[in-house]
Amino acid sequence: MPLPLPKYAREPLHTRSIRVNSFAREDGQWDIEAELIDTKSYDFPLRGGERHPAGVPVHHMHLRVTIDAKLTITDALAVYDAAPYGEFCSAIAPQYSDLIGLNLLQQFRKRVQERFARAAGCTHVTELTSVLPTVAIQTMAGQRSQATASQRPFQLNGCHALRVDGPVVQAYYPQWYELPEVDCREK
Repeated sequence: MPLPLPKYAREPLHTRSIRVNSFAREDGQWDIEAELIDTKSYDFPLRGGERHPAGVPVHHMHLRVTIDAKLTITDALAVYDAAPYGEFCSAIAPQYSDLIGLNLLQQFRKRVQERFARAAGCTHVTELTSVLPTVAIQTMAGQRSQATASQRPFQLNGCHALRVDGPVVQAYYPQWYELPEVDCREK
């Protein structure tokens, strides 16, 4: 269901688009490619009297990570197509190879912040890293769904709908359903 129409007339100002694609590689690993594009709906002045035209990307960054079956990053590459300060922004791109060795399911977002917070990274490329864990899980869902009936599905307790004491797990994964805990304070 889309959002309802707004109550008031609006003027568009800024569009951020994030797109992520994943690929199975012939070597048995997976590539996840994330892209961020920022555009303005109006022209704005630049240093030196020039103008940045509406619709032309202000930011356009790419991040590719390669992961193995355990969701550990084995390769990483950041590339810039557009950045407001050109080569000064893109100079940080090689630092994103420091993602190599991180596991997407083991405190990944915390580890990224430790390595790339503030001046140690690029706000926009670092933002792209935040979507990698959930995209990796979706990428691997077909692989992991073939687990044996004795293995608890990895996605359980991964979100509100799939909590082990909830109605979805009770209906679709009854062998993993757990009765809700009773809060003694409610009495």
